[in-house]
Amino acid sequence: MSKERRIVTQSERYARWGYAFITPWIIGFLVFTFIPMVFSMYLAFTDYDTINPPKWVGLANFVKMFTKGEMWHSLWITVKFGILSLPLGLFAGFMLAYLLNMKIPGMKFWRTIFYLPAMISGVVVAMLWRGMFDDQYGMINFILRTAGLRGPQWLLDPQYTLYCFLFLSVWGCGGGMVVYLSGLQSIPTALYEAAEIDGCSKFQQLIHVTVPQMTPIFFFNLIMGLIGMFQYFAEPMVLTKGGPADSTMFYNLYLYKHAFQFRNMGYASALAWFLFVIVLILTLLTFKSSELWVFYESEVKR
Repeated sequence: MSKERRIVTQSERYARWGYAFITPWIIGFLVFTFIPMVFSMYLAFTDYDTINPPKWVGLANFVKMFTKGEMWHSLWITVKFGILSLPLGLFAGFMLAYLLNMKIPGMKFWRTIFYLPAMISGVVVAMLWRGMFDDQYGMINFILRTAGLRGPQWLLDPQYTLYCFLFLSVWGCGGGMVVYLSGLQSIPTALYEAAEIDGCSKFQQLIHVTVPQMTPIFFFNLIMGLIGMFQYFAEPMVLTKGGPADSTMFYNLYLYKHAFQFRNMGYASALAWFLFVIVLILTLLTFKSSELWVFYESEVKR
């Protein structure tokens, strides 16, 4: 009896230490995440300009949001960007990792070089490429002029602006590359040896061994890219501020302008909650679809 009592007391002591360690995180979550989310939910049903007290307006902000073409335009710009950038980013990151997983001279150097863009903040990246995309003094148009070609106004012509952001998205795929690389190095070599015995070529090994083993990594990067797509903000804010002609008015930028430029916090809160619902639904659908194409070695498929 005394031994059982001592064991219970010891487990309780461990539990207290555990609660003590997680208390700072819980306090931070409540203060910086949960309480602001609840307040934002309240503001979504009010008219609030940060100066006067919030005025209850019911569903007026949501009605305005769904009947306003500007919101749907910004959402379409974001979705179109994601449809193009997500597959490109996933493919580029995987191919880089696949190539850098081979035994080539200076492998560590090249891994570092390709990972560097992912370590730079979005604002710094945007400022760097703003100079590169300059139609008169930028490096890109300088190279085109040297080749006898006339470079376009990359950031001033609506026909080209979205492609600039697509390029930046693929250029910064080094973060996903590192995750792919860790996944590639965790694949058992016995699988490749068995495939070689069966007469599989390198391409067949890639399709039938590497890709199935990498599906959990594909899934993780897809989820992160999906969420990041709707959070895209720093680059368009620095480079174009939504222009020209609202051709790069991403959803987050549209939300930011209503919140801090027009001081329409109620409408901006409604936009934020609508975005939350969209991301939640897409994430749940992606998780559900993973049952069909994601392979986990520890699971037995029926």
